[in-house]
Amino acid sequence: MKRLLLATTVLAGLTAVASAADLPRRAAPPVFVPVPVFTWTGFYAGINAGYAFDAGKEGPNAFTVPGAFTESRVPQVATFRKDSQDGFTGGAQIGYNYQFTPGSGVVVGIEADAQYLDFGAKRRDSGVVARDGFAINDPRGLSSLDYFGTVRGRLGYAFDRTLVYGTGGFAYGAGSADRDFGGFRGNDDFRTGYAVGGGIEYALPTESFFNFFRASAVTLKVEGLYVNLDRGNRSTGPLVVTTAGDIARSVSTGRRDDEFAVVRAGLNYKFGTY
Repeated sequence: MKRLLLATTVLAGLTAVASAADLPRRAAPPVFVPVPVFTWTGFYAGINAGYAFDAGKEGPNAFTVPGAFTESRVPQVATFRKDSQDGFTGGAQIGYNYQFTPGSGVVVGIEADAQYLDFGAKRRDSGVVARDGFAINDPRGLSSLDYFGTVRGRLGYAFDRTLVYGTGGFAYGAGSADRDFGGFRGNDDFRTGYAVGGGIEYALPTESFFNFFRASAVTLKVEGLYVNLDRGNRSTGPLVVTTAGDIARSVSTGRRDDEFAVVRAGLNYKFGTY
């Protein structure tokens, strides 16, 4: 009897073990991997290209040339048209952004850039024939800029990967002042001033085709700037000069700053915080 009871118990145990083996196993819960939240915080560097055009104003464009300086010996009115200054601009920029809250939020930053500028104006002839030994011209049309740069603060708001911002700060520039007519030559001067503007910037995915340097992000931007460079106390307008380079007669038109607007597109590589 005892043997029968033992055999029955063993058989029941084996049956229970076999039934448990047939039950489905409970899988381990999946590991939660949070989706990275984009932030604009980090250093960046890039290139840009665009177009610059004159935004300045000028004083009187006509003055009377005394008969002593005209070929006819009769006083004549010299009239100068305003030649607009415009041309290509391109260069590079470097900067740093800090975003207070990842995702969407306020972004502050600083940026410095240096730009080539094909920005000149043609010499403007008055149409008045001068006596031998004299020349009549308007040097305001001969000023040009060969380069400019800025150091600006930036303040904007990010909507995830889209950043809308305003910008402003210090500006500088210089170029040839080609005034070599009748023996009179101007100088090549360095000018400082300010720049203000704004733009919109968009961050492409990290695996973007443009990400040659494996940066944390590649961004594209469109930006507009107004630049004003002080030209000091220069106030000379149209001139009558001698072939020796002496000014025989001039008209003061008031100080004129170099003012121009820039519209440009840029590409940045962002490094650092993702």
